[in-house]
Amino acid sequence: MKILVCITHVPDTTSKIAFSNNNLEFDKTGVQFVIGPYDDYALARAVELKEQQGGTITALNVGEVETEPTLRKALAIGADDAIRVNTPALDSFFVATQIASVAKEGNYDLILMGRESIDFNGGMVHGMVGEILGIPSLSPVMKLEIEGGKAKLAREIEGGKEYLEVDLPLIAGCQEPIAEWKIPNMRGIMMARSKPLSVVEPSENNANTKTESYELPPKKGEVKMIDSDNVGELVRLLKEEAKVL
Repeated sequence: MKILVCITHVPDTTSKIAFSNNNLEFDKTGVQFVIGPYDDYALARAVELKEQQGGTITALNVGEVETEPTLRKALAIGADDAIRVNTPALDSFFVATQIASVAKEGNYDLILMGRESIDFNGGMVHGMVGEILGIPSLSPVMKLEIEGGKAKLAREIEGGKEYLEVDLPLIAGCQEPIAEWKIPNMRGIMMARSKPLSVVEPSENNANTKTESYELPPKKGEVKMIDSDNVGELVRLLKEEAKVL
C-alpha cells in the first residue's frame, strides 16, 4: 500500500507571534516551527498501517527550503521518502492543487493529512484535493482500519460519531485518537539523513486570494472581581461592558 502523508510546517503553539512589512507578512524571527499536530496524528497512523500491512510512506510538504527540517523529522518518525513542492503555501486551493498534482503522479492508495493546520485553521484542503482527484474525502477521522481494498473508519459528527466503509483510494483528515504521536528515536534520526527528499516545482504559481493584512487579537482586559452578594452589579457589567446578555 502506498500512503501519502501531507505535512504542514507551522509555528509551535508556544511561539510569540508578530507581523512585519506594515502587517503584510508573518515575522518568522525566533519562531520555532513543528509538524502540524493533526498531521502528527496522520503520520503516526500511517506508520502503524505500514507496520501492519507493509507498503511505503511518502511525506509531502508545500513550502520553501526552510520546511525541509520538518520533512526530515517526518522521515525520522517513519516516512520512507519525502517530497517538497518548492513554493510558499499561498492559499488553501493552491496547496490542494499542488497536493493533487503530486498524488496523481504517485498513484497513492491512501492520502492522510491533519483535519486542519493550526496556523490558518481552514480545514478545507482535504476536501479540495478529493474534489480535484475525484475520490472520497472524509474528516475529521478518529479511527481508521484498512482491510483489503476498503477503509473502515469513524469520524466525528455533531452529536456523535459516524462509522463508514469506503473503497480505496481515500483522503482522510485525521485527529485524535486515531493514533498516538510518535517521537523519533536516534536510529530514526540517523536514517532520515540518507532517505531521499525530492524537490519539485509547483504545477502553477497563481493564488486565488491575497492577504490584505494581518492583525493580532485584542489584548485581554483586566479582570474585575465582583462580590458574590452584588449580583446586580455583575448583571450590569455583563450587559453594558461584556455585552453577552
